[in-house]
Amino acid sequence: MRRLWVTGYRSYELNTFKDDDPKVLVVKRVLTARLKSYLDEGQDEFWLITGPQLGTEQWSAECALELRKDYHQLKVAIMLPFADFAGKWNAANQAKLATLRERVNFSKEVTTKPYESPEQLRLYQQFMITHTDRMLMVYDPDHPGKPKYDYRLAQKYGEDQNYPLDLIDFDELQEAALEWGEEEREKKLAEKGF
Repeated sequence: MRRLWVTGYRSYELNTFKDDDPKVLVVKRVLTARLKSYLDEGQDEFWLITGPQLGTEQWSAECALELRKDYHQLKVAIMLPFADFAGKWNAANQAKLATLRERVNFSKEVTTKPYESPEQLRLYQQFMITHTDRMLMVYDPDHPGKPKYDYRLAQKYGEDQNYPLDLIDFDELQEAALEWGEEEREKKLAEKGF
């Protein structure tokens, strides 16, 4: 069994606020390609384990749910740091998370109480790193944001454990955006008969 922790920037850190934003499509495209490469390495059970955050975490779960059609070994888990995690979100974002949690193979809170202290976030990080074999992050160390804490944890953990840390940085996203833009341009030309 292989277990992958996927995390990274929140949607607001990438300045994306709608699901149909081209930046979201590019991030999902890169995540899907990376997940396929992991899945093609073997047929053994493969768990994508992520959190509930709007942005990379929810997008990775959505990508994995699509991939389950072709990769039957793929399972998806969403772990929440504490109870009532999305309690302060607007209704639409709460509903989106609830629907996503219904579709995955497993979802649970790491600590069962509502937020009380930063210790719950530390326990969540500890749970995630000790229950996975590697990490995939949409993260660029030259542009730190909230994910820097998970990045530092994975680096430190990797000093003592075999824990690969794979990054999707802004250069990779920019390259994927250019490819996507060219494909879209070619589609439009083909539709016009050129």
